[in-house]
Amino acid sequence: MSKLRILYVASEINPFLKTSEVADFVRKLPQAMQERGMEIRILVPRFGLINERKNRLHEVVRLSGINIAVGDDEKPLIIKVASIPTAKLQVYFIDNEDYFQRKYVFHDKENRFYDDNDERAIFFCKGVLETVKKLGWAPDIVHCNDWMTALIPLYLKTTYKNDPMFKDTKSVFTVYNNSFEHRFEGDIIEKARMMDIDDEMLAELKTADFQGFIRIGCAYADAVVRADEESSESLNAILDDTPEHKFDLAEADDLTDRYYNLYTQLAG
Repeated sequence: MSKLRILYVASEINPFLKTSEVADFVRKLPQAMQERGMEIRILVPRFGLINERKNRLHEVVRLSGINIAVGDDEKPLIIKVASIPTAKLQVYFIDNEDYFQRKYVFHDKENRFYDDNDERAIFFCKGVLETVKKLGWAPDIVHCNDWMTALIPLYLKTTYKNDPMFKDTKSVFTVYNNSFEHRFEGDIIEKARMMDIDDEMLAELKTADFQGFIRIGCAYADAVVRADEESSESLNAILDDTPEHKFDLAEADDLTDRYYNLYTQLAG
């Protein structure tokens, strides 16, 4: 049997950036899976807080240069790469001058939520799949973490479903308690749309808020995982609506075993 290929997608990873528990999870689990013989790739945004010189990021010219549509705008995609030396893991970074070269992550220095965080998430999700295509690396599982990655399961089931690179790919969506109160303005449906996606498929996103992103991730992922034992009421309500493919691993003694079994089951 060939090695299972797992793509991890998240907003952050230690040691490059840590603002929440996501960073530690995405640092530890891929290494554990690699040690069990799985082939791993990791993709995160290149937020401005990440020091390129210190972390030895360098641009991958052969992967960079395509444009990603966000509504009527097209933004150039830049791909950078760095290694976690202690783990022999490579991390790919999605970059764009307009969206990611700021000194802060999701809030400005006055702690105001960026109005274009929806566009940053959409650009990131689309950019991830285009980068994987350019890599020529077909993942068996795409493990999406937190709200910023929530559109990837939808894109895999629609725009990319007949692409040879993704035709057998399954998705896992892990949900965290990283909610925000902001409601996005503008036509989020238009921004998120891609080929083979009609407005009805994006209906969950119409609320243009945190819950909308989580709902659409849960609706299209092949497996939904609750990361925290204690989720907010609104999060619990969403998760309770997806019982048929929801997995509670928060209380698991050995997360590595549970995820290993989940990946193997989905790819089987």
